[in-house]
Parts: sequence; C-alpha cells; structure tokens
Amino acid sequence: MAKIYEDLSLLIKRARLTLIVFGLVLFLILVFYWKIQILDHQKYWKMAEANHLRALPLPAPRGLIYDRQKIILADNQPSFKVSLLRESIKNDSQAIERVSQLLNLRTEELKARIDRYRWFQTYEPVIIKDNLKLEEVAMIEARKEEFPELQLQVEPRRYYPFGTAAAHVLGYLQEVSPEEIKNNPHRKWRGGEMIGKAAVEKQYDDYLTGQDGQLIETVDSLGRSLGEVNRTEPIKGQDLMLSIDLDLQQKAEELLQGKEGAIIVLEAESGECLAWISSPSYDPNRFITRFSPEEWLSIINDAARPLENRVIRGQYSPGSIFKVVTALTALETGLITERTAFFCPGSINLYGKEFACWFKPGHGLLSLPEAIKNSCNVYFYQLGRRLNVDTIARYARALGLGQMTGVDIPGEKEGLVPSSDWKKKTRGEVWYPGETISVSIGQGPVLVTPLQVAALTACLANRGIKVKPRVTRLDDKIRPVQEKSGLKPENLEKIIEGMWRSVNDGGTGHGAYQPGFDICGKTGSTQVISREKAEKMIQRGEEPTKTHSWFSGFAPRYQPQVVVTVLVEFGGMGGQTAAPIAGEIFKLYREKYVRQANL
Repeated sequence: MAKIYEDLSLLIKRARLTLIVFGLVLFLILVFYWKIQILDHQKYWKMAEANHLRALPLPAPRGLIYDRQKIILADNQPSFKVSLLRESIKNDSQAIERVSQLLNLRTEELKARIDRYRWFQTYEPVIIKDNLKLEEVAMIEARKEEFPELQLQVEPRRYYPFGTAAAHVLGYLQEVSPEEIKNNPHRKWRGGEMIGKAAVEKQYDDYLTGQDGQLIETVDSLGRSLGEVNRTEPIKGQDLMLSIDLDLQQKAEELLQGKEGAIIVLEAESGECLAWISSPSYDPNRFITRFSPEEWLSIINDAARPLENRVIRGQYSPGSIFKVVTALTALETGLITERTAFFCPGSINLYGKEFACWFKPGHGLLSLPEAIKNSCNVYFYQLGRRLNVDTIARYARALGLGQMTGVDIPGEKEGLVPSSDWKKKTRGEVWYPGETISVSIGQGPVLVTPLQVAALTACLANRGIKVKPRVTRLDDKIRPVQEKSGLKPENLEKIIEGMWRSVNDGGTGHGAYQPGFDICGKTGSTQVISREKAEKMIQRGEEPTKTHSWFSGFAPRYQPQVVVTVLVEFGGMGGQTAAPIAGEIFKLYREKYVRQANL
C-alpha cells in the first residue's frame, strides 16, 4: 500500500537550522546593543555630546595706539558682524538665496564671500557682513530660528578718531587673504580676521594683536544654539605709544592741505618722529569694513595716489639741498676752505655747454658760506668740475643717502646716489665729467626720499652723528641708534654757518625765519623739465611746469632740538613755498617745547 504522507524530515531539519541561525543573529544583535548601552555607554555618550558642541572664536581687542601725549590715535569700538555656518546648510543654493534677501546682499557678492574660504573646514564660520546697523541686528535676532546657519557676534572694530591725521604712520587694517593664511602657517589667523596691512599697524601687528578667546555651545540637530557650555575670554593686545605729537602733526597737515608732498619733523638727537605727513592722505576708517576687490581697485587707482607714503617711498631729485653734500666733499678732500671764492656772472660754460645760475644777474664773488646762503649754482658747478663723481657718492653715502634709514615703518625705498660703477652696470656706459656738473647741484640721476633728507639734516645738526629715525617712543630699555659718519666737525660747522645765513641773513631760506630761534636751513628747487624746454614753453605762451620745492633745516644752531624737512611737489622755488611752511612748524615747536622748558 502506498504511503499517503510525504517524508518531511528534511524540511524539519532545515527549519530547525534556520531557527538556530536566526537565534544566533538575534543573540549577537542583543549582545551588540548590550555592549553599546551598558559596556560602552560612557564612550558613546561623550561622542554624542561632542557632536552637539560647537566652538566659536571670540575676537580679541587690538592694542590701542597713542601719540606721545597719550592721546588715542587708534581705538576699538564694539561692532556687530554676521557669519555663515556652512555645516548647518542643507542646500547651498537655497540657503544663499534666502540669506541674500535677508541681509540685502547681492547673491554674487555672498557667493564670492563663501568661495573665498571654500577650502576652510565647514565648521569654521565665514564672515559675510560686518559693521551691521542696529536694525539689521534686530532683524537677524528676530529670525534666528528660521536661519540657524547665521551667527551674530560682537567684535571689537578699529576706529581712528582723528580720521586722516597721521594715516601714513598708523596704516590700516584689512581682511587677511587666503594666500596669507596659507603662506604663513606659523600664524594662526582666522578666516575674515582683520590684520595690519600698512605702516605701524603692519610693522607691530604681532605686538598689537591679542589672544582670541573661545565660546563652546551646544546645538541641536538643525545647528541652533541650545546654550553656552564654556567660555574663554579673549586677551587684549598690547598698547603702543608713538613718538608723534598730534598738535604738530595736525598743524603740518593743515599747512600741506590741498598740496602734494611730504613733511617730516624729527627730534634731532633721538631721531624720534614728531610729525610725518604724506599728502594727499586717506581715512583709515574706510578700510575697516571687509570690502570687495572692486572697491579696493577704486582706491589704489586714484590718480592722486593717497595711499603712497611719500615720506619713505617718494623718490625725488634733491636739487640744491644736495649742495651741502658737494660742499662737504670739497672741504673733506681739502679742495677748498670756507674762504675759497668763485665769481658768479649768472652762467658758466663748461665742457662746451652753458650752465645757468638760478639768479640770472649773477651773485658776484662768493665764499662758501655765502654760496650756501644764496644757493649759487655757479659756485657748485665750479666744485663739480673739480670733483670726481665717485668721491661725491662716497660722502653722500656717509651722510645716509642711497640707503634706507631703517625707520620702523615698512616699504622704505633706498633712493639713488649715482657713481661711475652704477652707470656702467645699469646702462653699460662710462660716466662723463659733464654729468658731474648736474649731480653737484642735486640734479641728474640723484634720488632721495624726504626722510633721507631729514636724517641727513639731523646728521649735520648733530655734528656728524647719524641717528636712526623711528615712530615709536624710546624708553629706558631702548636707546637711540646713533652712528658716527666720520666727517670732521670743523667742516660741518662751515656748512652750518652757510645754512644759518640762509635763514637769518636774507638768504634763500629766509621764509623759515623765526625771531629768537636760531634756525639753520637749506632750500632746494628741483627741475621737473629741462631749462631749455621751460624757455620754449614760455616763448609759446605756455605756463612751464613748476619745480618741486624743498626746505630742510634744524634749530637751534647750538644744542639742536628739532629737524624740519618740507617737500611740496610742483611748489615752485624752495624759499617761496617750502621755507615758510617750515617756519610755521618751527614756530609751533618753539611755543610748545622751548618756552615751556624755560618756564
């Protein structure tokens, strides 16, 4: 009889095996969860907490900058900024559109801000707008639930209370660039951090920069803050005192208003800068906001070049200022004495070319002091004919020309003292004696900065002791940097006699004269075009381009205290423009320092 029921033993065995496997898997799952919940509870609790913690920087206030009278020149003010937390964004394009509308920013501008720091970690906030108005702050705060990706913060914002005053000494701040962050791994700059970009703000950036603090807060899954966990307060940067006297600074700026040029006022013995003017100037407050590349280009392309620091970067022919170098060279080499005289008929023919004196009728017979007093070209042409250009160059360098002064502001240029070797290397030509004639009166390829001229004048005032200019105050730990020039004091006295006569005895520098304050000075007028071209322009009825106007001097004659150097671009004759400006500065200095000291 056939079996009615099929044999199910194999099926039963397989079912039992499946049940065992399922049981083992379930057992392993239970063990895994038991391990997570019981054995590794502490570990995963910490990880979960960490996933909900967010660290945010607290910017440190920058150190303040004072003038020598402890007047604040660079301050800090509280300001609001808003940053974008990219880790809280789910959809980039939608978020950018929403945030753009909220903050009234162009979408392209916001994208550019984000792209600028695209290579940063997503948890690092990107500053998208700063210097917010109170109504903008209120709007963002009111809608913070809708915009968890936005973070509102207070930051100390640089403020320059006197605007353009001393701008080329103070400098300005601007946002650190991604390239600067990448190229300076030793500096832990944050994206969007404001750093010194010029002058003192740049030179002493490490000194002025404080130590950032940190805020740690808990956030929910949407990135919304749930409260503060820990806070490390920022540490303010160190304050800095400058040698600048704000009264002298503002007076000098007023005197140069509407003109292009430079003024430098030094303490003769220490080299401390009391005033530093480069005109036209700019307002460093304009740079505090994080502006676009287009805004930056509009500033640097300004035809007036307000950012150019003419005191250390303007390179000009010194004109007759250089005659003191030529005179010292002649005295030091024994070519002349102070009594050596030459006759000036108004012009002289040398090497087949006519060289004119600025005073067409001629000065007549002149000794060295009288030649300096009247700034007679013919006298110094005679010296130039007898001197070698390399000898002149050697003494020019001994007085500090053709090299940086070493002032504590970055960007200084060297100027140029020509020599036969220089011409051979740069132009592949030999030096001709006729070229020395032009150099002897500060024309030709000679180039100086206004600060170099001031340092040269300080060297004369100190009877051959060179000082290193600086814009920060000296204290007991920092002494003036002085260096002997190797020049003979008795020869320097002969130059100073001529400079004294220039101001006090009806010479070209008489415009700087101040009764009772023995000022010694030298004027200069730098030709911008050749004399021949100027005469042709006059013949055509055109107004010839004016010369640059120079004056540099010190006071008093003995135990000198102050050096004043003035350059006015296209200002005309030095005695007519630069000297009177210097006289006003000498007057204020005397009223403020000399008379007070004698009370």
